[in-house]
Amino acid sequence: MIIIDLLFCLVLVAAGFMAMFTRNLLSSAVLVGVVSLMVSYLFLRMSAPDVAMTEAAIGAGLTTVIFLIAVRRTEEEES
Repeated sequence: MIIIDLLFCLVLVAAGFMAMFTRNLLSSAVLVGVVSLMVSYLFLRMSAPDVAMTEAAIGAGLTTVIFLIAVRRTEEEES
């Protein structure tokens, strides 16, 4: 099980760096959602299911949708 946790941590760090350094805002918003999902899994592994569900709903779900709407509206304003 530790190997799976380390794999999730590796994906978390990689997605975080990719979100910081990518030039495409849409990809960056999706990668931030991936980071939130990985953090949610780690909270679940630490026996905090209430925090994991909140992180998944707010961090991965709602925040990612708000970012995607903001990116779409920004692109509409530019054209």
